[in-house]
Amino acid sequence: MGVVRTDQWLLHTSQKPQEFCKKLKKAFRYATEIEIYDKLTAHGMFQIELPNSKEYINTFTEKNFWNMVREEELKLSKLWNGPEVPIFIFPSDPFNRELNMEHNGKSGLAFHDKLFLFVSTKNSAEEIRALFTHEYNHVCRLAKFSKKETEYTLLDTMVLEGIAENAVQELIGKDYLANWATLYTEKELKLFWKQLLPVCHLPINHPKHNHFLYGYRTLPKMLGYSVGYYLVKQFLEISGLTIKETLAKASKEIAQLPNS
Repeated sequence: MGVVRTDQWLLHTSQKPQEFCKKLKKAFRYATEIEIYDKLTAHGMFQIELPNSKEYINTFTEKNFWNMVREEELKLSKLWNGPEVPIFIFPSDPFNRELNMEHNGKSGLAFHDKLFLFVSTKNSAEEIRALFTHEYNHVCRLAKFSKKETEYTLLDTMVLEGIAENAVQELIGKDYLANWATLYTEKELKLFWKQLLPVCHLPINHPKHNHFLYGYRTLPKMLGYSVGYYLVKQFLEISGLTIKETLAKASKEIAQLPNS
């Protein structure tokens, strides 16, 4: 299916995000419109009709994100032998302070069978490429790694994020890495990894999975993400493998842990 022309949705139908969620019901099967709306807005999609919406939407669609992403999809699906999934592009939330301050108004969400990009008119072509590279790499990892996502552990999620951001470094460059990839020194990351080892088996649905992944409360910010990037980077340097060759590898192998 590839890139869905959501620019036409924006230009020719209601510009309320709730209306788009009705169109997305087929992509989510069993989810309600409210559940879809809650899921997407929690990850950065705009929540209400945008101020000066017609003017903003015209500017947004003129950025040509759709053709840009289509070109990247063709390139990366060939490079990683990845699946073709529907790709939905929507405006990000201009009122989300954290999203705008820390991620320059861009975010993404990947599933094994679909992908979402939430972007802003201020994002450059290279930023869009980096975002899509990260999210599409998730799709490929989910397709090639034998474990079901519902069975993921904290370590699996850390490695998922680490492979994706190392792909950004390899293909787009260090300047377009997420800020969490360079927050800490190698010495700090080694210490953090030792501290995470006892909990890296936590299942994805455990209440503390995201606590360690994002670094809530007194934990270092974006803890699991940062350590995941470090672990994958170390593995790639030691093994000499490519991102493509790493996509199907077990998380324990990438983290250089014994299988037992």
